[in-house]
Amino acid sequence: MLKLGIIGTNWITQQFVEAAEETKSFKLSRVYSRTEAKAKTFADKFKADDVRLSTDLDEFFASDDFEVVYIASPNSLHFEQAKQAVLNGKNVIVEKPSTSNIHEFAELEEIAKAKSVFVLEAARHIQEPIFKKISDFVDRNRADVSGATLSYMKYSSRYDDYLDSQNPNVFSTDFSGGALYDLGVYAVYDAVVLFGQPDAVNYDAEILSSGVDGSGGLTLKYDDFDVNIIVGKTKNSFMPSEIYFGKRTLLFDSAGDITKIQASDEKKHITDIPADKSDNPMDSEAVEFARIINQNDQTTYKQLMKYARIVNHVLEQARMNAGIVFKADKEK
Repeated sequence: MLKLGIIGTNWITQQFVEAAEETKSFKLSRVYSRTEAKAKTFADKFKADDVRLSTDLDEFFASDDFEVVYIASPNSLHFEQAKQAVLNGKNVIVEKPSTSNIHEFAELEEIAKAKSVFVLEAARHIQEPIFKKISDFVDRNRADVSGATLSYMKYSSRYDDYLDSQNPNVFSTDFSGGALYDLGVYAVYDAVVLFGQPDAVNYDAEILSSGVDGSGGLTLKYDDFDVNIIVGKTKNSFMPSEIYFGKRTLLFDSAGDITKIQASDEKKHITDIPADKSDNPMDSEAVEFARIINQNDQTTYKQLMKYARIVNHVLEQARMNAGIVFKADKEK
C-alpha cells in the first residue's frame, strides 16, 4: 500500500482515509494539523500507533514516511500546499477545485511535470460505477444529445454562521469560497467529462455581501445544445438532473452525489437503471488513484489532468463573468 500523509482533519478527510483503508489502497502514515491535539484526535480514530503527527508544514513535507499527500484544506490553500508537496517530490491528491484560478493550475501542472509526480484532482464522483453508467449511456446515444440540466443545491450547514456574521471560509473570497467552487464544481465536472469543453460560459449568480455566490444558474454552450447548471448553498432543491435525447430523457438524483438513475422512453415510461453504489463514495477514487500511481499510468493521468484543466478554466470563466474576484486573483 502507498504511504499516505493528510492535510485537513475534517469529515471529508476521514471519509477518504476510511476508503483508502477499506480498499487497501493507502496506509495512513502522517497527519498534519495546525494543532497537535486535532492531529492526534484524527489519528486516534484509525487506531494506528505508528502514525506520526505534524504541526509544521515544512517538517511535514520534508518527512520521508509518506509518498502521497491528500489535501483537504480550504480552497485558497490548495495551490501553495500542493506546490510545496510537489517540490518535495510527493504525489498529490487535492480536493476540487485544486486551484483558485487557471494561472495557479498552469504553474502546478508545470512543476508536477518537471518533478515527475502525479497531481490528481479529487473529483471522486466521476470514478464511481454509477457515474460510469451515465457516461456509457451518453456514449451509446451521443448523436441524440439535445441538452442537459444539472442540479446540485443544498442549504449549507455554515450558512447560518454566515448570517450570524461569523464569516465561514466557504462563504469568503479570501478562501476562494462560494457555491460554484464548492458544489458547482461537481456539475461542471459532469458536463466536461460527458460533453467536453464548452464553447461559451455564462453565470448568472446571486452574490452575497461577502462577494461570493450563494447560488446561481450557469449555462455552458456547446455546438448543438446547452447545459444548464443550477447550484446553491443558501437553499434546498430536490430537482433531479436530466440529460435530454429528444423524446427520451436520462434522469439522476443529483449532479454530485448520484444514487439513482432512471430512463424515460419515447412514451414517457420511466424505468430504473441498475447501478452499483458503494457505502463510501470515495472507494472507487482511492482504488483508481492508487492504481495510476503504482502503475505509472500516464495515459489515464493525462486524461484526468485534461478534465481538471478544462474544469478549472470553466470555473474561472464563470466567476469572472459574474464579477466574483478572489483574494488569490490579486496575488498572482
